[in-house]
Amino acid sequence: MSERTAGALVAVIIEDDADVRSLLDEVFRAAGFRTVLAGSGLEGLAAIEEHGPVITTLDINLPGIDGFEVARRIRRISSTFIIMLSALADESDVVLGLTSGADEYLVKPFRPRELRARIEALLRRPRNEDPRTAAAPRAVPDAPPGASADTTVATWRGRVHLDLSLDLDTRVVLVGQQRVDLTPTEFELLATLLASQRRVCSKAELALGLRGVPPGGTGHVSEPDKRAIETHIANLRRKLGDSSTEPRYIETVRGVGYRLTPADAAAG
Repeated sequence: MSERTAGALVAVIIEDDADVRSLLDEVFRAAGFRTVLAGSGLEGLAAIEEHGPVITTLDINLPGIDGFEVARRIRRISSTFIIMLSALADESDVVLGLTSGADEYLVKPFRPRELRARIEALLRRPRNEDPRTAAAPRAVPDAPPGASADTTVATWRGRVHLDLSLDLDTRVVLVGQQRVDLTPTEFELLATLLASQRRVCSKAELALGLRGVPPGGTGHVSEPDKRAIETHIANLRRKLGDSSTEPRYIETVRGVGYRLTPADAAAG
């Protein structure tokens, strides 16, 4: 029986430094995970295919293919949460890591307690459907507005804005009739914005929400955390075919955060 079938928490650790790999192994075991260790990107990809991990940690400087390319390949086969770990701290590196598909980016040397907190926050987020097992579209009559063949009337629990729809149960996102594949983080951000409608969501609020902090809750949000939100929103817009300069779905409120465009935006 596979770990996924057994319902166990599995983490794949892709790290070529033996000392860091050992530390990561210790942190994840303390958090209740079974760990699978890999010293290269190709070994890590094979481990993800075999074990279906909930979380994968990924170093950038790996032998063979680097972590950025490994993240892109992971996103083709798995909805695992990706925590990218690297000594590269420049903003351009962080942006590239998140653009490649990572959900979190931690700079080495990291604090084990912070990593543990990020792990626990990720576990509070639902995972997206595995790209390899996504069901084929099927015709559904009388679907709610914005729903389509990928949803069912019986279970549809969605949010709609213009021709954009999101189903919280199946975690399917549609623009018109076309399905859009989002990372778990992008999905959660979009769901939050759709729920908030025209209320502005600050970058700090969005970052705390990703950690599972309830609305109105507080917590420390660093500048890198806010920049990470900016990058995730930029990735989300790109996948939705949206634009920051002429937004159809998501507006930037300069100096504050983001909100949905007016419901009659298409008419203008």
